Amino acid sequence: MSYSSTPWRPASEIEENPINLAEDAAKAIIPELDRHLATFFVLFHQYQKHHWLVEGPQFRDIHLFLEEGYNQIHLQLDAIAERITAIGGVPTSSPAAQSDLAYIEHEPEGIFRIGDMLARDREYESLIAANLRKTIKLCTANEDFGTETLLKGILLKVEDRAHHLDHFLGEDSLGFSLQKPAAAE
Repeated sequence: MSYSSTPWRPASEIEENPINLAEDAAKAIIPELDRHLATFFVLFHQYQKHHWLVEGPQFRDIHLFLEEGYNQIHLQLDAIAERITAIGGVPTSSPAAQSDLAYIEHEPEGIFRIGDMLARDREYESLIAANLRKTIKLCTANEDFGTETLLKGILLKVEDRAHHLDHFLGEDSLGFSLQKPAAAE
């Protein structure tokens, strides 16, 4: 079987879009969406790795949280990729190119303590939230209200995951003491 090694349409080419978004707006927004797409792929892999490797007394809760997280992230990155195509772009799809484009880094191979893994996840969710807000402003300025709406929905989920991670990393607030109270005099 023979096939072409040259793309029919180069990734850098932005075509006219069927939603009548101005070409200048598409040119400004597509690279930002592509950075988010790449970043969400890195985050997806990190959540999945942590899901596989979590251990300890809170195993079940954290294991399920991370599974829900990577499933949610996969839906979010797919929605971002679909939006890139809707406004005339070509999403970056090779893992190596995504890794280069992402604004977070893959965690090194190996097992880290769960607190360190979750702290890294929380840090990345916070960074993603800040970057999403910048892109939402860009969308508003370019009158791309569809992308703005999509990203606002994703932002809420990112903030929710960051908030839950913060709770997993918090101090035990039950405050129970296993010692008997001192006898009254």
